[in-house]
Amino acid sequence: MATIAISANTSWYLYNFRKNTIIALISEGYNVIVIAPEDQYSRKLLEIGCKYIDVDIDKGGTNPFKDLKTLFDLYRIFNKNLIDVVLNFTPKNNIYSTLAAHLNNVKVINNIAGLGILFINESIPSKIARLLYKISQSKAHKIFFQNEEDKNLFLSKNLAPKYLTDRLPGSGVDLKRFELQEADDDGQVTFLLIARMLFDKGVGHYVDAARELKAKYGNKVEFRLLGFLDVDNPSAVSKVQMSEWVNEGIVNYLGTSDTVEQEIAKVDCMVLPSFYREGVPKSLLEAGAMGKPIVTTDNVGCRETVDDGINGFLCDLRSTDSLVLQLDKMINLTHEQRLEMGRASRKKSSESSMKK
Repeated sequence: MATIAISANTSWYLYNFRKNTIIALISEGYNVIVIAPEDQYSRKLLEIGCKYIDVDIDKGGTNPFKDLKTLFDLYRIFNKNLIDVVLNFTPKNNIYSTLAAHLNNVKVINNIAGLGILFINESIPSKIARLLYKISQSKAHKIFFQNEEDKNLFLSKNLAPKYLTDRLPGSGVDLKRFELQEADDDGQVTFLLIARMLFDKGVGHYVDAARELKAKYGNKVEFRLLGFLDVDNPSAVSKVQMSEWVNEGIVNYLGTSDTVEQEIAKVDCMVLPSFYREGVPKSLLEAGAMGKPIVTTDNVGCRETVDDGINGFLCDLRSTDSLVLQLDKMINLTHEQRLEMGRASRKKSSESSMKK
Protein backbone atom coordinates (compact mmCIF):
# COMPACT_ATOMS: atom_id res chain seq x y z
CA MET A 1 0.00 0.00 0.00
CA ALA A 2 1.14 3.55 -0.77
CA THR A 3 2.75 5.81 1.83
CA ILE A 4 1.21 9.25 2.32
CA ALA A 5 2.98 12.02 4.21
CA ILE A 6 1.12 14.95 5.77
CA SER A 7 3.09 18.05 6.75
CA ALA A 8 2.27 21.21 8.71
CA ASN A 9 3.99 23.74 10.94
CA THR A 10 2.76 22.23 14.25
CA SER A 11 1.77 18.80 15.48
CA TRP A 12 -1.07 20.60 17.26
CA TYR A 13 -2.50 21.65 13.89
CA LEU A 14 -2.35 18.14 12.45
CA TYR A 15 -3.94 16.57 15.52
CA ASN A 16 -6.74 19.11 15.90
CA PHE A 17 -7.51 19.82 12.25
CA ARG A 18 -6.38 16.73 10.29
CA LYS A 19 -6.86 13.85 12.74
CA ASN A 20 -9.94 12.53 10.95
CA THR A 21 -8.09 12.59 7.62
CA ILE A 22 -5.20 10.65 9.14
CA ILE A 23 -7.51 8.08 10.73
CA ALA A 24 -9.45 7.65 7.46
CA LEU A 25 -6.25 7.08 5.45
CA ILE A 26 -4.95 4.54 7.98
CA SER A 27 -8.30 2.71 7.96
CA GLU A 28 -8.02 2.45 4.16
CA GLY A 29 -4.68 0.71 4.58
CA TYR A 30 -2.31 3.54 3.73
CA ASN A 31 0.95 4.05 5.58
CA VAL A 32 0.79 7.57 6.99
CA ILE A 33 3.78 9.68 8.00
CA VAL A 34 3.23 13.04 9.69
CA ILE A 35 5.96 15.66 9.42
CA ALA A 36 5.83 18.58 11.86
CA PRO A 37 7.76 20.23 14.70
CA GLU A 38 7.59 18.32 17.97
CA ASP A 39 5.16 19.54 20.61
CA GLN A 40 2.84 17.97 23.17
CA TYR A 41 0.57 16.68 20.38
CA SER A 42 3.26 14.68 18.57
CA ARG A 43 2.74 11.69 20.87
CA LYS A 44 -1.01 11.89 20.30
CA LEU A 45 -0.38 11.58 16.57
CA LEU A 46 1.68 8.43 17.19
CA GLU A 47 -1.16 7.03 19.30
CA ILE A 48 -3.60 7.15 16.39
CA GLY A 49 -1.33 4.89 14.36
CA CYS A 50 0.87 7.02 12.10
CA LYS A 51 4.64 7.44 11.96
CA TYR A 52 5.92 10.79 13.23
CA ILE A 53 8.99 12.70 11.99
CA ASP A 54 10.16 15.89 13.68
CA VAL A 55 11.24 18.86 11.57
CA ASP A 56 12.32 22.31 12.72
CA ILE A 57 10.20 25.12 11.25
CA ASP A 58 10.52 28.76 12.29
CA LYS A 59 6.79 29.38 11.88
CA GLY A 60 6.62 33.15 12.12
CA GLY A 61 10.23 33.99 11.36
CA THR A 62 11.85 35.49 8.27
CA ASN A 63 15.43 34.30 8.80
CA PRO A 64 16.54 32.89 5.41
CA PHE A 65 19.19 30.63 6.98
CA LYS A 66 16.61 28.95 9.22
CA ASP A 67 14.32 28.47 6.23
CA LEU A 68 17.16 26.97 4.18
CA LYS A 69 17.80 24.53 7.02
CA THR A 70 14.09 23.60 6.99
CA LEU A 71 14.29 22.99 3.24
CA PHE A 72 17.38 20.81 3.67
CA ASP A 73 15.81 18.86 6.54
CA LEU A 74 12.67 18.22 4.50
CA TYR A 75 14.81 17.12 1.55
CA ARG A 76 16.55 14.55 3.77
CA ILE A 77 13.19 13.29 5.09
CA PHE A 78 11.86 12.69 1.58
CA ASN A 79 15.17 11.19 0.49
CA LYS A 80 15.29 8.68 3.36
CA ASN A 81 11.63 7.62 3.35
CA LEU A 82 9.73 5.95 0.51
CA ILE A 83 6.86 8.43 0.22
CA ASP A 84 4.42 8.36 -2.69
CA VAL A 85 2.57 11.62 -2.09
CA VAL A 86 2.68 14.44 0.45
CA LEU A 87 -0.27 16.58 1.56
CA ASN A 88 0.98 19.99 2.70
CA PHE A 89 -0.78 22.43 5.01
CA THR A 90 0.30 25.85 6.36
CA PRO A 91 2.42 28.38 4.42
CA LYS A 92 6.05 27.30 4.87
CA ASN A 93 5.14 23.66 4.31
CA ASN A 94 3.32 24.57 1.12
CA ILE A 95 6.55 26.19 -0.07
CA TYR A 96 9.50 24.22 1.32
CA SER A 97 7.93 20.77 1.50
CA THR A 98 6.81 21.20 -2.12
CA LEU A 99 10.37 22.00 -3.25
CA ALA A 100 11.91 19.19 -1.18
CA ALA A 101 9.36 16.65 -2.43
CA HIS A 102 9.86 17.74 -6.05
CA LEU A 103 13.61 17.16 -5.78
CA ASN A 104 12.83 13.60 -4.63
CA ASN A 105 10.15 12.89 -7.26
CA VAL A 106 7.38 12.78 -4.65
CA LYS A 107 3.93 13.92 -5.74
CA VAL A 108 2.57 16.99 -3.96
CA ILE A 109 -0.94 18.13 -3.02
CA ASN A 110 -1.12 21.54 -1.35
CA ASN A 111 -3.94 23.00 0.69
CA ILE A 112 -3.77 26.79 0.88
CA ALA A 113 -6.07 27.57 3.80
CA GLY A 114 -5.83 31.33 3.92
CA LEU A 115 -2.97 33.66 3.09
CA GLY A 116 -2.47 35.33 6.47
CA ILE A 117 -0.41 38.47 6.80
CA LEU A 118 1.68 37.73 3.69
CA PHE A 119 -0.93 39.27 1.45
CA ILE A 120 -2.01 42.10 3.74
CA ASN A 121 1.13 44.22 3.49
CA GLU A 122 3.90 44.98 0.99
CA SER A 123 6.92 44.35 3.22
CA ILE A 124 10.10 42.80 1.84
CA PRO A 125 9.43 39.45 3.63
CA SER A 126 5.95 39.39 2.07
CA LYS A 127 7.36 40.00 -1.40
CA ILE A 128 9.93 37.24 -0.89
CA ALA A 129 7.22 34.86 0.31
CA ARG A 130 5.13 35.55 -2.78
CA LEU A 131 8.17 34.89 -4.98
CA LEU A 132 8.74 31.59 -3.19
CA TYR A 133 5.09 30.65 -3.75
CA LYS A 134 5.56 31.37 -7.45
CA ILE A 135 8.69 29.21 -7.64
CA SER A 136 7.28 26.32 -5.63
CA GLN A 137 3.64 25.96 -6.65
CA SER A 138 4.38 25.03 -10.25
CA LYS A 139 6.09 21.92 -8.80
CA ALA A 140 2.87 20.70 -7.15
CA HIS A 141 0.48 18.19 -8.69
CA LYS A 142 -2.67 19.79 -7.21
CA ILE A 143 -3.39 22.96 -5.24
CA PHE A 144 -6.61 23.36 -3.29
CA PHE A 145 -7.94 26.70 -2.06
CA GLN A 146 -10.76 27.27 0.43
CA ASN A 147 -12.27 30.29 -1.27
CA GLU A 148 -12.45 31.70 -4.79
CA GLU A 149 -10.79 34.99 -3.86
CA ASP A 150 -7.53 33.33 -2.77
CA LYS A 151 -7.57 31.13 -5.84
CA ASN A 152 -8.15 34.10 -8.16
CA LEU A 153 -5.44 36.12 -6.40
CA PHE A 154 -2.89 33.36 -7.03
CA LEU A 155 -3.93 33.15 -10.66
CA SER A 156 -3.90 36.93 -11.22
CA LYS A 157 -0.36 37.19 -9.81
CA ASN A 158 0.81 34.08 -11.68
CA LEU A 159 1.67 32.33 -8.44
CA ALA A 160 0.23 29.01 -9.63
CA PRO A 161 -0.75 27.46 -12.98
CA LYS A 162 -4.54 27.46 -13.43
CA TYR A 163 -4.73 23.78 -14.40
CA LEU A 164 -3.36 22.78 -10.97
CA THR A 165 -5.88 24.77 -8.93
CA ASP A 166 -9.25 23.82 -7.51
CA ARG A 167 -11.46 24.88 -4.63
CA LEU A 168 -12.68 23.04 -1.56
CA PRO A 169 -15.43 24.74 0.50
CA GLY A 170 -13.39 25.00 3.69
CA SER A 171 -11.66 22.30 5.70
CA GLY A 172 -14.92 20.54 6.41
CA VAL A 173 -16.39 19.76 9.80
CA ASP A 174 -17.25 16.54 11.62
CA LEU A 175 -21.05 16.79 11.88
CA LYS A 176 -21.16 13.91 14.38
CA ARG A 177 -18.69 15.52 16.75
CA PHE A 178 -20.08 19.03 16.26
CA GLU A 179 -23.78 18.33 16.74
CA LEU A 180 -26.63 20.81 17.01
CA GLN A 181 -26.69 22.08 20.60
CA GLU A 182 -28.94 25.02 21.29
CA ALA A 183 -28.11 27.44 24.09
CA ASP A 184 -30.24 27.65 27.23
CA ASP A 185 -32.50 30.67 27.70
CA ASP A 186 -30.74 31.90 30.85
CA GLY A 187 -31.25 35.64 30.42
CA GLN A 188 -27.63 36.24 29.38
CA VAL A 189 -26.24 36.51 25.84
CA THR A 190 -22.84 34.86 25.72
CA PHE A 191 -20.35 35.43 22.89
CA LEU A 192 -17.25 33.38 22.10
CA LEU A 193 -14.20 34.05 19.92
CA ILE A 194 -12.01 31.02 19.14
CA ALA A 195 -8.69 31.68 17.40
CA ARG A 196 -5.02 32.13 17.99
CA MET A 197 -4.94 35.29 20.06
CA LEU A 198 -3.76 37.68 17.32
CA PHE A 199 -4.71 41.30 16.82
CA ASP A 200 -5.00 40.42 13.10
CA LYS A 201 -7.85 38.10 14.09
CA GLY A 202 -9.75 41.12 15.44
CA VAL A 203 -9.17 40.31 19.11
CA GLY A 204 -8.58 43.99 19.95
CA HIS A 205 -11.81 45.05 18.24
CA TYR A 206 -13.68 42.26 20.07
CA VAL A 207 -12.37 43.47 23.43
CA ASP A 208 -13.17 47.12 22.64
CA ALA A 209 -16.69 46.12 21.58
CA ALA A 210 -17.06 44.05 24.74
CA ARG A 211 -16.03 47.03 26.86
CA GLU A 212 -18.71 49.21 25.27
CA LEU A 213 -21.47 46.60 25.42
CA LYS A 214 -20.65 45.56 29.00
CA ALA A 215 -21.04 49.21 29.99
CA LYS A 216 -24.44 49.24 28.30
CA TYR A 217 -25.84 45.83 29.33
CA GLY A 218 -23.78 44.78 32.35
CA ASN A 219 -24.10 41.13 33.31
CA LYS A 220 -26.73 40.52 30.63
CA VAL A 221 -23.83 39.91 28.23
CA GLU A 222 -20.60 37.92 28.49
CA PHE A 223 -17.61 37.80 26.17
CA ARG A 224 -15.32 34.77 26.11
CA LEU A 225 -12.01 34.05 24.36
CA LEU A 226 -10.44 30.66 23.62
CA GLY A 227 -7.08 30.06 21.96
CA PHE A 228 -3.31 30.20 22.20
CA LEU A 229 -1.62 33.23 23.73
CA ASP A 230 1.92 34.49 23.04
CA VAL A 231 2.15 32.61 19.74
CA ASP A 232 5.15 33.12 17.46
CA ASN A 233 3.64 35.99 15.49
CA PRO A 234 4.22 39.76 15.49
CA SER A 235 0.47 40.26 15.93
CA ALA A 236 0.26 38.07 19.05
CA VAL A 237 -1.61 39.13 22.17
CA SER A 238 0.62 38.76 25.23
CA LYS A 239 -0.27 37.07 28.51
CA VAL A 240 0.14 40.42 30.26
CA GLN A 241 -2.31 42.13 27.92
CA MET A 242 -4.87 39.35 28.32
CA SER A 243 -4.57 39.50 32.11
CA GLU A 244 -5.25 43.23 32.03
CA TRP A 245 -8.44 42.69 30.00
CA VAL A 246 -9.63 39.90 32.29
CA ASN A 247 -8.87 41.93 35.43
CA GLU A 248 -10.79 44.85 33.95
CA GLY A 249 -13.84 42.57 33.81
CA ILE A 250 -14.33 42.88 30.06
CA VAL A 251 -13.70 39.32 28.90
CA ASN A 252 -13.25 35.81 30.24
CA TYR A 253 -10.21 33.98 28.83
CA LEU A 254 -10.74 30.21 28.72
CA GLY A 255 -7.22 29.15 27.75
CA THR A 256 -6.97 26.34 25.18
CA SER A 257 -8.97 23.15 24.73
CA ASP A 258 -8.95 19.91 22.73
CA THR A 259 -12.73 19.69 23.20
CA VAL A 260 -13.84 23.03 21.80
CA GLU A 261 -17.30 21.63 21.14
CA GLN A 262 -17.96 21.72 24.88
CA GLU A 263 -17.26 25.46 24.98
CA ILE A 264 -19.20 26.21 21.79
CA ALA A 265 -22.23 24.38 23.20
CA LYS A 266 -22.48 26.84 26.10
CA VAL A 267 -22.70 30.08 24.11
CA ASP A 268 -25.33 31.99 22.15
CA CYS A 269 -23.16 33.34 19.34
CA MET A 270 -19.72 32.87 17.76
CA VAL A 271 -17.69 35.97 16.83
CA LEU A 272 -14.60 36.42 14.64
CA PRO A 273 -13.90 40.04 13.55
CA SER A 274 -10.81 38.99 11.59
CA PHE A 275 -9.03 41.06 8.96
CA TYR A 276 -6.43 38.30 8.48
CA ARG A 277 -6.66 36.63 5.06
CA GLU A 278 -8.54 33.53 6.16
CA GLY A 279 -9.25 30.38 4.19
CA VAL A 280 -12.58 29.48 5.76
CA PRO A 281 -12.16 29.71 9.57
CA LYS A 282 -12.49 26.32 11.22
CA SER A 283 -14.01 27.82 14.37
CA LEU A 284 -16.87 29.33 12.38
CA LEU A 285 -17.53 26.08 10.51
CA GLU A 286 -17.64 24.19 13.81
CA ALA A 287 -19.87 26.78 15.48
CA GLY A 288 -22.20 26.73 12.49
CA ALA A 289 -22.43 22.94 12.66
CA MET A 290 -23.43 23.24 16.33
CA GLY A 291 -26.23 25.64 15.48
CA LYS A 292 -24.73 28.94 16.58
CA PRO A 293 -25.40 32.28 14.87
CA ILE A 294 -22.22 34.01 13.71
CA VAL A 295 -20.94 37.57 13.69
CA THR A 296 -17.86 37.98 11.51
CA THR A 297 -16.24 40.38 9.08
CA ASP A 298 -17.14 40.88 5.44
CA ASN A 299 -13.69 39.48 4.72
CA VAL A 300 -12.12 36.84 2.51
CA GLY A 301 -13.07 33.42 3.86
CA CYS A 302 -15.13 34.73 6.78
CA ARG A 303 -18.05 35.86 4.63
CA GLU A 304 -18.29 32.31 3.27
CA THR A 305 -19.84 31.22 6.58
CA VAL A 306 -22.61 33.82 6.85
CA ASP A 307 -25.73 34.65 4.88
CA ASP A 308 -26.16 38.13 6.32
CA GLY A 309 -29.36 38.40 8.35
CA ILE A 310 -30.12 34.68 7.95
CA ASN A 311 -27.60 32.85 10.13
CA GLY A 312 -25.69 35.86 11.45
CA PHE A 313 -24.38 39.32 10.66
CA LEU A 314 -21.38 40.70 8.78
CA CYS A 315 -19.42 43.69 10.07
CA ASP A 316 -16.85 45.94 8.43
CA LEU A 317 -13.13 45.17 8.63
CA ARG A 318 -11.10 46.93 11.33
CA SER A 319 -14.22 48.70 12.66
CA THR A 320 -15.15 48.44 16.31
CA ASP A 321 -18.22 50.61 15.67
CA SER A 322 -19.50 48.21 13.02
CA LEU A 323 -18.82 45.21 15.27
CA VAL A 324 -20.66 46.86 18.18
CA LEU A 325 -23.64 47.52 15.92
CA GLN A 326 -23.90 43.88 14.81
CA LEU A 327 -23.36 42.45 18.29
CA ASP A 328 -26.01 44.83 19.64
CA LYS A 329 -28.43 43.55 17.01
CA MET A 330 -27.69 39.98 18.13
CA ILE A 331 -28.27 40.92 21.79
CA ASN A 332 -31.64 42.46 20.99
CA LEU A 333 -32.97 39.45 19.13
CA THR A 334 -35.25 37.19 21.11
CA HIS A 335 -33.81 33.88 22.29
CA GLU A 336 -35.95 32.05 19.74
CA GLN A 337 -34.72 34.32 16.92
CA ARG A 338 -31.10 33.49 17.82
CA LEU A 339 -31.97 29.80 17.87
CA GLU A 340 -33.58 30.14 14.44
CA MET A 341 -30.41 31.78 13.11
CA GLY A 342 -28.44 28.91 14.63
CA ARG A 343 -30.57 26.32 12.86
CA ALA A 344 -29.83 28.15 9.60
CA SER A 345 -26.10 27.88 10.46
CA ARG A 346 -26.45 24.13 10.99
CA LYS A 347 -28.23 23.78 7.65
CA LYS A 348 -25.54 25.80 5.88
CA SER A 349 -22.74 23.71 7.44
CA SER A 350 -24.49 20.46 6.56
CA GLU A 351 -24.95 21.51 2.95
CA SER A 352 -21.29 22.57 2.67
CA SER A 353 -20.10 19.24 4.09
CA MET A 354 -22.26 17.33 1.62
CA LYS A 355 -20.67 19.28 -1.25
CA LYS A 356 -17.23 18.10 -0.10
